[in-house]
Amino acid sequence: MAALQTLLLTYSLLQIVFSVSAGNSLQDLLRSKGLPAGLFPSNVKSYDLDSTGRLQVYLDQPCVAKFENRVFFDSVVKANLSYGGLIGVEGLSQEELFLWLPVKGIIVYDPSSGLILFDIGLAHKELSLSLFEDPPVCNPQGTILSLSLSMNSICLGYKLT
Repeated sequence: MAALQTLLLTYSLLQIVFSVSAGNSLQDLLRSKGLPAGLFPSNVKSYDLDSTGRLQVYLDQPCVAKFENRVFFDSVVKANLSYGGLIGVEGLSQEELFLWLPVKGIIVYDPSSGLILFDIGLAHKELSLSLFEDPPVCNPQGTILSLSLSMNSICLGYKLT
């Protein structure tokens, strides 16, 4: 019985260690895995990392940020974290030519190249690592998407009612 209690206590402590609040710790984790610190926005509430490398990042609310293009973060973003990459990403989309495409993976093959690769399924997009040095400001999705829809309708000659 004492062994079971010790095991449960150890598990609980590990959960506390890996369920850390806010940005700096997540930034440190990303850096330790060869990724830039600014991949996730400044409004990260907490994150969990399990023993298999499954990362879950919790945000206050869904939001939109801008690197080179606009990026949508769901309130929970999940991925498999390994050195130099986030694979099997869920809860992250990137705007390309007025379409929101899900980001499938984020990979840094060679940090000395200064490039990071975004896998958006249909294509791969290379961006400068310098865009991801600091966590971006992330605005609530409703405000940005409403503005985007308004701007798109004006550009297309339609008026929203």
